[in-house]
Amino acid sequence: MAAAVERFNGYYIRLPSVRKLSFTTLSVLHTLAERGPVRLGELTATEQVTQPAITQMITKLEAEGLVERLPDPSDGRAVLVRLTAAGRTVVADRRNDRVARLSPLLDRLTTAERAALAAALPVLERLAALAQSDEG
Repeated sequence: MAAAVERFNGYYIRLPSVRKLSFTTLSVLHTLAERGPVRLGELTATEQVTQPAITQMITKLEAEGLVERLPDPSDGRAVLVRLTAAGRTVVADRRNDRVARLSPLLDRLTTAERAALAAALPVLERLAALAQSDEG
């Protein structure tokens, strides 16, 4: 399973996109889209980069209008980072681009293969949820 996921993921993460951004930048945007506002420290852990690197990236994304910083209501000294509307558009556009590029491949699968893939989706979602709960 790991080898198959790695091969597919290697293809999937490299799918062309309307807007070219680094893998780490895209990962940060997708993390914020999934989790909502998070502290910089949480992004450092999930993205596996240093605190200075994530701070620099967020500063750049903020200047581009893709994220914004806001006070953490539970700790006035801390800051949360969240996607802006423009950031949400980047994530949505990337997903739409991927759907458009994957659809022709899915069309080449047999009916039985598409059914097997559809049947596996709830298990893959569950695995993703378990992995995310272990991170947090």
